[in-house]
Amino acid sequence: MPSIQQPETFALGSRTVKRLGYGAMQLAGRGVFGPPRDRDAALAVLRDAVASGVDHIDTSDFYGPHVTNLLIREALAPYPDDLVMVTKIGARRGADGSWLPAFSPEALTQAVHDNLNNLGLDVLDVVNLRVMFDTHGPAEGSIEAPLTVLAELQRQGLVRHIGLSNVTSAQIAEGRRIAEIVCVQNQYNLAHRGDDALIDDLGRDGIAYVPFFPLGGFNPLQSSTLSDVAARLGATPMQVALAWLLHRAPNILLIPGTSSVAHLRENLAAAELALPADALRELDGVAMAA
Repeated sequence: MPSIQQPETFALGSRTVKRLGYGAMQLAGRGVFGPPRDRDAALAVLRDAVASGVDHIDTSDFYGPHVTNLLIREALAPYPDDLVMVTKIGARRGADGSWLPAFSPEALTQAVHDNLNNLGLDVLDVVNLRVMFDTHGPAEGSIEAPLTVLAELQRQGLVRHIGLSNVTSAQIAEGRRIAEIVCVQNQYNLAHRGDDALIDDLGRDGIAYVPFFPLGGFNPLQSSTLSDVAARLGATPMQVALAWLLHRAPNILLIPGTSSVAHLRENLAAAELALPADALRELDGVAMAA
């Protein structure tokens, strides 16, 4: 298996990781609910990712639920020493596949233990608190109560580092008064750039920013500019979108997800794609035109 070269790294708590990782969400069934359509293919993607040099995987026990974590354990345990596992808590799945808040102390504690058990770990490297005041995006509200629970689980030695997901700047400031925050995971991509100032502020403090839906999510990015730049560079539009994110700021860590080995390798190759100045100028204008 040829290794994808990723010369750039960034700190994720006490660990240093390559800036292009892997997100496991798409390994679950349709709507991130139930088993995968092709279980063998899902296991192959995980093994190929690590064999290609990926050293951090983003997951959650509410993907499936339980599906992605059990697949990760089957495919990769015992885990390589350099593999960092990042998970999240704060949500649960309804019987109909709906996404529901799970912020009570009991629910948060159970979620940490479920992640530990299903991944087969004694301690979780990074746990993101997923804020669910609005399932469609960040919404204001105090996160003191749930974050205090997570900080206590950290003091108990079950969690090494804490991150935040789907949060506002005010919630990040509140969170940093309660615990050390090593990463923020919000929606951000070439066309969805509401966190531009936040990314730079976090970077100055050495905090990683991890865009979810870096390729547009369930509706992939569509842009004639993106397609034109990709054609000139002999790359795919999605490779260009990932390369733009890597260029955007040194504290951005990427976790593009896929259930296809071929697509995984395309994504990882984006780390080697150089974007010339004229291409960057064109791409920077995509958000303004959106």
